Amino acid sequence: MATICVVSDTTTWPSAISVTTSRLRLEPLRVEHAPEAVTLFDDARLHEWTGGAPSSLEELAAKYRRQSAGQSPDGRQGWLNWMLRRLADGRLVGTVQATLHHPDEGGTEAGLAWVIGSDHQGNGYGREGALAMAGWLRAHGVGGLTAHIHPRHEASIGIARALGLSATDTMSEGEVLWRDSVR
Repeated sequence: MATICVVSDTTTWPSAISVTTSRLRLEPLRVEHAPEAVTLFDDARLHEWTGGAPSSLEELAAKYRRQSAGQSPDGRQGWLNWMLRRLADGRLVGTVQATLHHPDEGGTEAGLAWVIGSDHQGNGYGREGALAMAGWLRAHGVGGLTAHIHPRHEASIGIARALGLSATDTMSEGEVLWRDSVR
């Protein structure tokens, strides 16, 4: 059962809880993940499609501190972040995240993202983690899923398709908006 945190008088966001798949444990993000994660994500190749550069330990810890709050400072977005830990050996392999908001049409929608460490790519961890996250979100009342993906990022396009998302004609900052049909 998910713990619900009160954000304001009118909005509640679900809190991330551990989710287990056949090969992965999705652990709710904590600041304590930063020392282990900084090595995993210290790879410029991970920024090929999204821009930016690897974070220092201090930058990553500050980012995780903000993200683990579970909501934006104004409470208008819910933040769900999970670290992906391989069950076989306990190593972190990546992360999945969902940014929740209430669209004008009502309900709750989630913008999804995922990153798998370069040494762990090609093993299906991104797909497995994203499918587990999407299933958890849908079980907790999230009605619409979206993702912004670079049009040449074939691995992320494959994950989006596995999630049941379809490309739209909408582009933002060089990325295509993918959306599911559940509304």
